Amino acid sequence: MNLSKGVERDEPDINLTSLIDVVLLLLVFFMITTSFVQESQIGIRLPEASSSGPAQVLDKRMSISVTAQGTYMVNGQPLIDNRAATLEAAITKLAEDYSPTAINVSADANATHQNVVTAMDIAGKLGYREISISTVDAE
Repeated sequence: MNLSKGVERDEPDINLTSLIDVVLLLLVFFMITTSFVQESQIGIRLPEASSSGPAQVLDKRMSISVTAQGTYMVNGQPLIDNRAATLEAAITKLAEDYSPTAINVSADANATHQNVVTAMDIAGKLGYREISISTVDAE
């Protein structure tokens, strides 16, 4: 007895509707949660070597020093406290005797990164565009 002759089998089909819905929902989710924030960047111009002999200092630069304890000194003179407003006032007071665009920031090797960035940020706010950075070895 052969029973399979009279029974027709349907081909299984795959319903893609729910798969497409899930893919579209994931696409919308990733588009909404993606952030398009551009981080601020500091432009760095590296020095170039020249064969014209020793470099000459053309302008008188103000100097900001950051100690390991987090205190600031402007041209070797310590400030009364280590607040950013005090540093800004000291730079503004001495600005007329020095170059209006160039400043030197030197930091102790054990100084915190935050204190150095604060000094650079204040110099940038005051209009200094040529900020030289140097470090002093801890003794």
